[in-house]
Amino acid sequence: WQAGRGERAAGPGLGTPVERATFHTLYTASLAAPPLRAGLTEDAARKAARRLRSLLGTEALCLTDREAVLAWDGPGADHHQRRAMARVAVMLESGRSQSLRTECQRPDCPLKWAVFAPLTGEDGVLGALVAYGSRESAVLVRAATEVARWVSVQLELSELDRARTRLMEAEIKALRAQISPHFIFNSLAAIASFVRTDPERARELLLEFADFTRYSFRRHGEFTTLAEELRSIERYLALAGARFGDRLKVTLQVAPEVLPVALPFLCLQPLVENAVKHGVEDSAGECRITIAARDAGAEAVLTIEDNGVGMDPARLRRILAGERAGSSSGIGLPNVDERMRQVYGDDYGLVVETGVGAGMKVTVRIPKYRAGVHTTAPRPPAGPAGGGASHEAREG
Repeated sequence: WQAGRGERAAGPGLGTPVERATFHTLYTASLAAPPLRAGLTEDAARKAARRLRSLLGTEALCLTDREAVLAWDGPGADHHQRRAMARVAVMLESGRSQSLRTECQRPDCPLKWAVFAPLTGEDGVLGALVAYGSRESAVLVRAATEVARWVSVQLELSELDRARTRLMEAEIKALRAQISPHFIFNSLAAIASFVRTDPERARELLLEFADFTRYSFRRHGEFTTLAEELRSIERYLALAGARFGDRLKVTLQVAPEVLPVALPFLCLQPLVENAVKHGVEDSAGECRITIAARDAGAEAVLTIEDNGVGMDPARLRRILAGERAGSSSGIGLPNVDERMRQVYGDDYGLVVETGVGAGMKVTVRIPKYRAGVHTTAPRPPAGPAGGGASHEAREG
């Protein structure tokens, strides 16, 4: 039954023994790879060791770091682990594969030959893959060395994943640092101006300010939901509206079905801040900002549009390319553009339409489902009131 099941799983085009062996090897490797992408940890080694042993067809296999055995699959763990680490210590000095007799004196132990292959990473040798056989075999030496190289590649990819995570965290910190002290000062000053004339509104604005800063400086999660991001934007606009009054008018057009979509944290807020800056702060007239989120099948499409002073397209290209010296646009646009490309690929960078005196329209496309993109603590959608309705909010 198992043989028949294996042949069916292999498909009609994989009928020869060589083809079935190739399929089995690739399938087993694909099962071993995901745990290793977490790094050389005890849990990852435990999950991968059985698959790697099956891949090599050895009597036993163990994975170690530089200090201890992380996982052992097969017999002989009770009396071979200490010897294994003594040999690993020797291999760490040379950084080269070694094969030798185990010199095991137990007649019932099948582990007579061992191959020690180094696991390497960016910082040098991280540990070892040790494959045990019942006899000396040049094939086992070659196979164990190649599998160790494959494992090392997976560990290097895990290091790249961690580096990417650290980079995203650094970019989020940069965005937080961009929250202008002038905005905080002006918000508090606007709140203070209502304390005597309209205490209830002062209280509401103070709560909005507290919620806005709490969200912007939260410490957990690389991703959030569109609903949470839009709610933070509403708080920001409420504070901006208290300062600019009737000069700032905002229209929200949000399809309720896209509110649960996950997206990078602080991805839209800098775009809205940019619209307020160029629409109100840099002009003397009335500023109209439209924020729209619509369902586009497998994607959510968001646009932030203002009728402000706009920007020279050549200057915008320099800003998005990272040439920010002397730019009043700060790091918001290039930061968001780079993070979108890192998470979703180059096809998902910002699309910006602008011209001098022509306002600015920024379009963001977000896949609804993407591996690795999810919120750490999902919350019920609590986005803009009125879901799919279009409404105009006269901030202030």
